[in-house]
Amino acid sequence: MSSNQVIKTKDNLEIQFQVNHLAPFLLTLLLLDTIKKSVSAELPGKIAFTSSSGHFNGEIDFDNLNLEKRSSYWHPIKGNYGNTKLMNVIVAKELSRIVQNENIRTYSLHPGIISTNLNHMNNRYTTYFINLLIMMFEISAEQGAINTLYPVLSPENKETGEYYNEGIKQEPNKIANDQEVANKLWKVSEQLLREHGLI
Repeated sequence: MSSNQVIKTKDNLEIQFQVNHLAPFLLTLLLLDTIKKSVSAELPGKIAFTSSSGHFNGEIDFDNLNLEKRSSYWHPIKGNYGNTKLMNVIVAKELSRIVQNENIRTYSLHPGIISTNLNHMNNRYTTYFINLLIMMFEISAEQGAINTLYPVLSPENKETGEYYNEGIKQEPNKIANDQEVANKLWKVSEQLLREHGLI
C-alpha cells in the first residue's frame, strides 16, 4: 500500500508501520514461549514473515519510523511500505539468531505480486501505476500460497533466517545483514509495544 497521506491508527501509529511490522512482531512475541514448548529437533517450529520484494527499496530511519517527517511516503515503491517490509526481513533474521538453539526456524518471503484490495487508500495516479505493475507481473493467489508455503514446509529446507522470493532463496537488502540495525529495531519495537501496554 502506498498513499500520499500519512494515515494513523487509533494508537497514533502510522498504519503500515503498525499493521506490517508491529502487529506480526507482537504476535510472534506473544506466541514464542508456546512455540518453544511445543517443538523438538524432529518437529521444529517455523515462523514466517510475509515481506515483499519492495523491501529492497526500504530503509530504516530510526528518527522517522512513525513518519512524523513524511519523507518519500507518497512514493509507490519506496515509502513506508518498503520500509516495513524490510523490517519483516530484519526481524526474521534477528529472530533466527535469538532462537538458534530452540529448534525454531524463521523465514521472510515475497509470495509474488497478487491482486488485492491494498490499493483502496491510494490516489488515482498511484493506483494506476500499481495496477500496471500488477497486470504485468501478477500471479494467481494459489501460486502465491505455494510460494509462501514451499520454503517453510519443504523437508529439504533446513535453513533459517533466510529470505525467499517466490519460493526461491535470495540475498535480501544488505541492510537486513546489519546486526546493529537489527538489535536497535528489535529494542525500539519492544519499547513501542511497552509504551502502548501490549507487552
